[in-house]
Amino acid sequence: MSKNTPITVAYGDGIGPEIMEATLNIITSAGAELDIETIEIGEQVYLRGNLAGIEPSAWDSLRRTKVFLKAPITTPQGGGYKSLNVTTRKTLGLYANVRPCISYHPYVSTKHPVMDVVIVRENEEDLYAGIEYRQTQDVYQCLKLISRPGSEKIIRYAFEYAVYNNRKKVTCFVKDNIMKLTDGLFHKIFKDIAAEYPDIENEVWIVDIGAAKMANTPEDFDVIVMENLYGDILSDVAAQITGSVGLAGSSNIGENFAMFEAIHGSAPRRAGQNLANPSGLLLGGVMMLNHIGQSEIATKVHNAWLKTLEDGIHTYDIFKDNISKEKVGTKEFAKAVIERLGQVPEKLKAVKYKKSDEVKRKQADVSKLKIQQKDLVGVDIYLDWRNGSAEDLGEILKKVGTDNLKLGFISNRGVKVWPDGEPETFCTDHWRCRYVTVNSGETINNSEVIKLLEKVYDTGFDFIKTEHIYNFDGEAGYS
Repeated sequence: MSKNTPITVAYGDGIGPEIMEATLNIITSAGAELDIETIEIGEQVYLRGNLAGIEPSAWDSLRRTKVFLKAPITTPQGGGYKSLNVTTRKTLGLYANVRPCISYHPYVSTKHPVMDVVIVRENEEDLYAGIEYRQTQDVYQCLKLISRPGSEKIIRYAFEYAVYNNRKKVTCFVKDNIMKLTDGLFHKIFKDIAAEYPDIENEVWIVDIGAAKMANTPEDFDVIVMENLYGDILSDVAAQITGSVGLAGSSNIGENFAMFEAIHGSAPRRAGQNLANPSGLLLGGVMMLNHIGQSEIATKVHNAWLKTLEDGIHTYDIFKDNISKEKVGTKEFAKAVIERLGQVPEKLKAVKYKKSDEVKRKQADVSKLKIQQKDLVGVDIYLDWRNGSAEDLGEILKKVGTDNLKLGFISNRGVKVWPDGEPETFCTDHWRCRYVTVNSGETINNSEVIKLLEKVYDTGFDFIKTEHIYNFDGEAGYS
């Protein structure tokens, strides 16, 4: 029986085939023990009519190997095509996106010579759940979903990553001064889990000032854990300020599957010219080797790559006359790395990855939550209405209620406009009408909501959405 580890490889589009060939040449020359299955993904699959960009047979390979080394792809322009990355992450449960962003001064030009930051991004929820609606002539909605289990998994992963990689600090970026429930939950869970790791420093920043600080003094950060949207944006910023996005690899980790890639795109204009820098995909491959327990090979490849950079053997994208010694193509760069296998850098910091049996990383388990008492105490009814002012709407709706529900207030785009609204507030055709219990503290049931909706409908209003208002153990579960 083969001792090789099965992996699935996709050569992708644009520069993908060239950098994948270079990556596989390097890691197999280093002694990586792999059984490679190849699948087709990307542009040609899209153009054959598969809107997901991946054939059903490719999923069979991924289920067999559970490890995916993926080159960048090209998504055709035009509507209807789904993001292959999003599809893969959600289908395989790849909840953690890990992007090391490291400067290689003075061999790669950068304003931040000692930057060494790892972005850990939640991969499955937040605004990327993809739940969107057009609700009125004026207003569109995108739903932000943050779950306790999803937050616990990614935050615990970030702390376990810090322990495994001898990192000293984990930082959390949130916006809970505005999104007090969703980002507030992420913040609370971060502090709860941080308490389990007393040897790891922890801190929380509001994402706007945190992002500014990261862009200005990235050396102040170590591991940063974020929700999906923040992590997507800021991992690209972090990679760029190291000196080159082309040098950054990425891993997408789940309980049973993992995907490894470069963070850059397929660059079709550079395809077939032996120009592309394979470093991002190669470092993704290094992360893969660590994941499958071939840490000694990962160490050998990474150090050879660092030595190649140090020796001034550079592709066009990072070549500088006063720093570089030789401008090379994709194939020549791969050859240079292979020639340096077994060597270590002299000025850049050498790496030494732990053997797989040196550490047992905790599972990203989620806590068993005590089920709280959930009481229905009201309902928000959203209306599509453009026949008057907020005052006009309030005067009509305050007469529409049930024995147990009355109109509490009306808001428009989150601003209260009735009662006592300001005349200067601009209003769209999208109104939130909050109905609350007549007697404070009482609870209602769904039949009461149905009665209210019938009365709203009979009055001539077009209700487009409802949100139930709940208390959990007496605490408001709404803004």
